[in-house]
Amino acid sequence: MCEGMRGSTKPRPGATLAAFGLAALAALSAACASSGAKGSVPVPKPFPMPGGTTTAPPSEPTPAPAPSSAPTPDSRRAAGKTAVDGYALAGTALSLRGAPYRNGGSDPKGFDCSGFIQYVFSRYNLFVPREVRDLYKMGKSLKPDQLTAGDLVFFTTTEPGASHVGMAIGGDQFVHAPSTTGVVRVEHLSASYWSQRFLGARRLN
Repeated sequence: MCEGMRGSTKPRPGATLAAFGLAALAALSAACASSGAKGSVPVPKPFPMPGGTTTAPPSEPTPAPAPSSAPTPDSRRAAGKTAVDGYALAGTALSLRGAPYRNGGSDPKGFDCSGFIQYVFSRYNLFVPREVRDLYKMGKSLKPDQLTAGDLVFFTTTEPGASHVGMAIGGDQFVHAPSTTGVVRVEHLSASYWSQRFLGARRLN
C-alpha cells in the first residue's frame, strides 16, 4: 500500500474526540433511564440525596386509625371549658330515644337520667359529673326563657333539691331518661307534672 493511502486512513484528532464524546453521552443516558437486563421495561432508580441516602419508591398510604367508640378518661375535657354546639348535643341525645331505663345505667343498654346526660357529653370527649346534684352546681344558671338546645333542665322529683335532669332540645321540649315508662323520650316543660317540679336550668358548654 502506498504512503498516500496510509495517510488517508489515519483518523483525524477532531473526529476521534467527537466519537468518544458521543459514546460517553450514550452511556450516561442509558444509565439514567433504566436498569436491569437488555429488553426489560425501564425502571427509574431512586435519586441520591445529600448525605448518601436515597429516596425510597412511594409506598401505599397507611390508613388513618379509626376513632375509638368511647373516649378514654385521659382524653376527656371538662364541660364548660370547651365550646360544643348545643344542637349537636341535642341531636345525639335524640338519637338515643327508645333506649331502656336502667337504674345506674350509663350506656345505650340502659340509662338513668344522669347517666344519659353523661353519655351524651362523653360522645364529644367532655366529662360531666355522674350525680344530678353535682351537675346542678356546674355551668351557668339560666332562666326558662333563655333555654336553648343542649342546656340542662333540673327537677325536684324523688327527693328535695335537684333529683332529676334532662336536656333541652329547643322550644318547650326536653329529652330525658325517666323511670316511669322505661325508655328515653321527649317531654314538654309546660306539662303540669314537669312545670310544677321544675327547679332550674344550667348551661355547661
